[in-house]
Amino acid sequence: MREIVGWIRSIGFAVIFALVLGIFVFQPYKVDGHSMDPTLQDQQRIYVSKLAHTFNYLPNYGDIVVIDSRVDRSRSWKDDVTGHPLVGLLLGTGDDHSMYVKRVIGKPGDVLEFKDNKVYRNGTPLDEPYIKETMDYAADGKVTVPANHIFVMGDNRNHSTDSREIGFIPVDHVMGTMIENPFADQ
Repeated sequence: MREIVGWIRSIGFAVIFALVLGIFVFQPYKVDGHSMDPTLQDQQRIYVSKLAHTFNYLPNYGDIVVIDSRVDRSRSWKDDVTGHPLVGLLLGTGDDHSMYVKRVIGKPGDVLEFKDNKVYRNGTPLDEPYIKETMDYAADGKVTVPANHIFVMGDNRNHSTDSREIGFIPVDHVMGTMIENPFADQ
């Protein structure tokens, strides 16, 4: 009986450790769709550092991030817990389609403009070798990224639901920043 209790305790500790690690440090996500072509493909597995989310700091320009696209509502710790794949599996809430994979284009205070098939940040056109094709989008005027928000876009600019449609992304809606795949063949 003591051995069984020891095994249950060990398994319980392992599950709790995996949950804490996945909620606060590191989590895999799956790309759903073609908005990040050619950089990432549909159904590709990526790994995300959640430290930016845990400590609430801004990602860098050009970082690929996972965001909660439900920008019209506040997030709480409960969202972080129920967003973990293991908890989602247990609760039957897996495959959350509100999580998007996008690239950071603007940070707080940046003035963005969309003209001449390019993105201009603070008056300078961005050099974006990663985009799939010339952007077929223009907007009248300029937009300024508000405090505690970022502006994100997909690399497949002509086929991406991003900040142009859903608006600015609150920093607490940035779930994490993509890291290089530690399990990829070298």
